[in-house]
Amino acid sequence: MKIDLATYHPIMDIQSHIVYSRSGNVVLCYKVDLPEIYSQSEVDFEELHSHWFQAFKSLPTGTIIHKQDVYQKKTYTASELPNTSFLERATYDHFKGRQFLGHESYLFFILPMDRALNTAKYVNPFRKLEKGIHRKIDHKVNQFITSISDAVSFINNGRKVSLLPMAPYDILTLTKSYFNGFNEGCDTDIQMDKQKIGIGDHHFDVLAINSELCFGKTVQSSRTNEKYGSDDFIFHQGYVDGLGLDLEENHITNHILYLDDKHKWRKLLEKKVEELGKSSNFGTQNKVVLKKIQHILDQINEDDTSRIIRGHLNIIFWHSEPKQLKRIASNIKAIFKELDMTPYYPKSEERKHYFLNSHPCHVSNFSNGDLYVTDLKHALCLYINNTNYKSDKTGIIFNDRQHNIPVLKDVWDKQKKRIKARNFAIFAPTGEGKSFLANNILRQYFEANVRLVIIDLGGSYAKFAKLYPDQYAILRYEQGKNLGINPFYISNEADLSPERLEDLAVFLLELLAEPKTTKVREVAMKKVLLYYYKHVRKLHSLNSLYRFVDERKDSLVRELNIQEEHFSVFDFLHILSEYVDGGPYSFLFSTQEDQTYKIEDKRMIVFELDEVQDNKEILSVMLKLIKSAIQRTIWRNRTERGIILFDEFAKQLKFANVLESVEYYYQAIRKQNGAIGIILQSINQLPNNSTSASILENTQIIYSLRNEKGYSELKNRLNLSSHDLNQLKSIRNNLTGDKKYTEIFIKIGKESNIFRLEVPPEAYAAYLTDGTKNEAIMAIYDRTNNMEEAIKEFLNT
Repeated sequence: MKIDLATYHPIMDIQSHIVYSRSGNVVLCYKVDLPEIYSQSEVDFEELHSHWFQAFKSLPTGTIIHKQDVYQKKTYTASELPNTSFLERATYDHFKGRQFLGHESYLFFILPMDRALNTAKYVNPFRKLEKGIHRKIDHKVNQFITSISDAVSFINNGRKVSLLPMAPYDILTLTKSYFNGFNEGCDTDIQMDKQKIGIGDHHFDVLAINSELCFGKTVQSSRTNEKYGSDDFIFHQGYVDGLGLDLEENHITNHILYLDDKHKWRKLLEKKVEELGKSSNFGTQNKVVLKKIQHILDQINEDDTSRIIRGHLNIIFWHSEPKQLKRIASNIKAIFKELDMTPYYPKSEERKHYFLNSHPCHVSNFSNGDLYVTDLKHALCLYINNTNYKSDKTGIIFNDRQHNIPVLKDVWDKQKKRIKARNFAIFAPTGEGKSFLANNILRQYFEANVRLVIIDLGGSYAKFAKLYPDQYAILRYEQGKNLGINPFYISNEADLSPERLEDLAVFLLELLAEPKTTKVREVAMKKVLLYYYKHVRKLHSLNSLYRFVDERKDSLVRELNIQEEHFSVFDFLHILSEYVDGGPYSFLFSTQEDQTYKIEDKRMIVFELDEVQDNKEILSVMLKLIKSAIQRTIWRNRTERGIILFDEFAKQLKFANVLESVEYYYQAIRKQNGAIGIILQSINQLPNNSTSASILENTQIIYSLRNEKGYSELKNRLNLSSHDLNQLKSIRNNLTGDKKYTEIFIKIGKESNIFRLEVPPEAYAAYLTDGTKNEAIMAIYDRTNNMEEAIKEFLNT
């Protein structure tokens, strides 16, 4: 038997997403957008099941619902990845050509020409009918479309699944691919005989669930995922997920539901029970069937919301080598055995019948002998409710958990669809790769024209920065030396804007360690500053300001008409004496000129403060000076994106005033086009107080690497869900073999999943922060003064 699609095309007409088939059926075609695999909890699966049921239960009698999930082996093209810089090219080349299983999900609602749905055993799906056949059912079609539209609207109002009307081109492409056997680059015919189905280079076979006898005792909406679960927690997957992405073969799952008249089937089932009751003594098979039908009948009678359906599930699979079909069939049978289900293996005419009628235009051709009878709730447990990881249009490259192919995640979210604040936190114990992950995230942000300011106490970013000569500046604190930042420097009067004056007043009040800054104190300080800049026209500095106040200490408060309680000249001179004219910290402010102009055009600024990490006073002042520099350079242009990262944050948090200083950044960043990032070994290193609570509340992107000590505190402090906790517990790293990766829990707003971080050797070398390999790379760099060449030479040797 040979079928030529050009002669026997199943589609007669398409209007928008509505197909008028040659058999007289009307088909409404939708593409299904499903949640990412591994992102759903047991409760999520139950909600999805309930949502499908609520949408379908009231559809007209005679409606056929066909869910088709197409899985094809594909090659990753890397077309979505940037390919300009050294590390971008390395990433592009590393992943291009990687194999993965693509998935497309479709939902078809069919109004059959014959609503009785009592089809003969074998029907030629390509039989020719008169061209105007669909006009005879026009009066039914409009009512059907209205009912389906209501169901689709209900589904789309849920937060997990959405149905998108298919375009005519997509409908025709899917039809052609199906009957062309998914052969690419050529058109071919379907060759069928009793032994096989062959289409071009591909050979097809089928397994099906077509009778109540195929089912075991129970079905449910989800089951335990043995791969990622363990003794102390349960990780869930959909009940038939083994037939989806986990079956890494070319295949299609077709799940077809015939919505029948409940009362009609109740009578038929009661009659069937009566007949089987009389003959049950003639064989054990009759007893089994009787028991199952009685169970279905009991469910119908007990549950007013039940909806009787007839259903059919089949898996069509293909391979270029006929011998491989037996292996694939064996794998599918093993999956069904786990589910306590026994599939039917059609042969000869039956196999052709199943293949040809699993196209949505032909599904009305299945006969009663091909269908199981059950309740709609029972049948919907066989729905596959997840798909591959989804890439955003732009974002940071991570890897999916299924195939290790790149996934772009938009953690900036310009449109604020998922998050209101783009601040982030990275949690991981020592040695799990916090700085490595941060390097990977920041490098990609940097190459996407985001400006970076890194406040680092560990020296983890110098090597990555050196890949971009002329675009970075590293300001390293050395004992007894300043950073070259003079917050009081102005080049002209225009520099003294109201915002700048406000910042300077806050800077001085923080330096004075005012217990509670009030509006009257701020106004008083601004008056002093304006008075100073009016009389001192050049060489502005903290020393200069101090001398100016000292010279007028007896008259300043009276001249400015301010009260002593709002500005204490004595306190000002006493406290700031430590920072001027030979005071213990005078070196911090000993520069008269401001060097921040040197960083104005740098897109990456690293402040290395590891030598000062144990000195509360110097660290606190350093952070204030850095804040001043950021305000006058990076935050001057509010249209420019920027990130401030606090690495080794716990060391900075030893001092309360430092935490308050950091909180300022979180408040100020709201006015900027920017984000704050913090890196901690444990969330317990963040004090449990209102300041920390404010920081966590404004942190809506969470990255967590593996932590052997557990995640209970992380769950409590961040209000993570039980499924978030299960995801965290399921983290598995693989640091051996060809594809080395670490797994990361990433939560963006309310969405969470486990991602992998796999990088090319070039990126791995760039992100190393210590060890002999790092030393070897730096030795080559010292000789070549070119980090890209140093990495290449290191990898070649």
